[in-house]
Amino acid sequence: MSAVTVTGSNDNAGGSGAGNGNTSVTKKHGNVASFKDAKTVTKGLVTIDTLGNEFKVPDYTIKTVLDAIPKQCYNRDLARSLSYVARDIAVAVAFGLVAQKTVPLLPNAYLRAAGWLAYAVLQSLPYTGLWVMAHECGHQAFSDYGWVNDTVGWVLHSYLMVPYFSWKYSHGKHHKATGHLTRDMVFVPPTREQFAHNRNVVTLSELAADAPLVTLKELLMQQFGGWICYLLTNVTGQPHPEVGNRWYSPLLKSHFNPASPIFEKRDYWFIVLSDVGLLTQLFVLYEWVRHFGAFACFVHWFLPYVFTNHWLVFITYLQHSDVTLPHYEDHEWNFARGAAATIDREFGVVGSFFFHDIIETHVLHHYVSRIPFYNARVGTKAIREVMGDHYAHSDENMWLTLWKSGRYCQFVEGSSGVKMFRNVNGLGVPPAKD
Repeated sequence: MSAVTVTGSNDNAGGSGAGNGNTSVTKKHGNVASFKDAKTVTKGLVTIDTLGNEFKVPDYTIKTVLDAIPKQCYNRDLARSLSYVARDIAVAVAFGLVAQKTVPLLPNAYLRAAGWLAYAVLQSLPYTGLWVMAHECGHQAFSDYGWVNDTVGWVLHSYLMVPYFSWKYSHGKHHKATGHLTRDMVFVPPTREQFAHNRNVVTLSELAADAPLVTLKELLMQQFGGWICYLLTNVTGQPHPEVGNRWYSPLLKSHFNPASPIFEKRDYWFIVLSDVGLLTQLFVLYEWVRHFGAFACFVHWFLPYVFTNHWLVFITYLQHSDVTLPHYEDHEWNFARGAAATIDREFGVVGSFFFHDIIETHVLHHYVSRIPFYNARVGTKAIREVMGDHYAHSDENMWLTLWKSGRYCQFVEGSSGVKMFRNVNGLGVPPAKD
């Protein structure tokens, strides 16, 4: 093996948040920056993924990827972006009106309950679409105007009880350090040692395989409580031991706390503004209940909100957790490798129409987050030719993948600075012996 110099990224390529300390800007490449002072990593690394297949670590540079993207992909059209927001709102209103006219007419209480539940799942689709458009705003992919992006994003995310600026900043740092075991911000897998510690054992040999029912319970908890827990306590993020180990310490890492260690000091008042947005939405919900009743608020906002949160975790978890994906220790990580440690999947009309291709074009999004989603298919096609076998894509049924990832992807291990998923369930490549 030999050393190779590979460039990193800054705000223009990876989103918002602090720089990675390894690069500095030298010139502009369209709307994306090129870099010098690149980080040196080992060339020619090869390891074995969870299924026993050979995984070759990428050695290409970020510049190689950026040069392949057509310049028109960077064009942001405010009118077009607003039209998608209007479309999502119109679909949500139409779903609500149809449900209000039809579900109460069902002949018995059980059918009406099933009808409202089905409606909530359906309504969560345009709600998630609005969430994705706010996500576009946070990455400044919505338009050329920062104040428009932040205003629209703040309103849309606040409606869905998401602290806009808080999540924008932590998510930007996730883009800065995707796949980095000590700097990534979400769905950071435990190492072998951390997994054993979390299970209150010293060695993996002391653990029995998890029963499928245990996996099902954990997935249900993740899907329906994971997003709230992430916002409240930064679960699946970095540990931040400086907050201490008191019972309330996890809350100090909250996205609602302006002094949380996940933020920079300069972010303080933007976090406060995020909280103001949530308080405003709570007032809106109070007025909703006061004028239309608690049941109307429950079925038209709260239940769809719960399923929207499910979709967010579903999407994010499966973008970064797969039997083929690596995670890196600091000395073998760089931006190009981290961005490639994500995967594009297929979710049919739900992904393309309702979720604005956030599932199908996520790899490109990690290379250049300011490309609007409606240009991402073209950009994805371009970078696939450069990435070759390093481009990760799957058309496997995503519900099957969710179960498989829950069973196979319990922790990561590896001695070369590149760690792959392993498990104690006897699936795939077994972990190294203690």
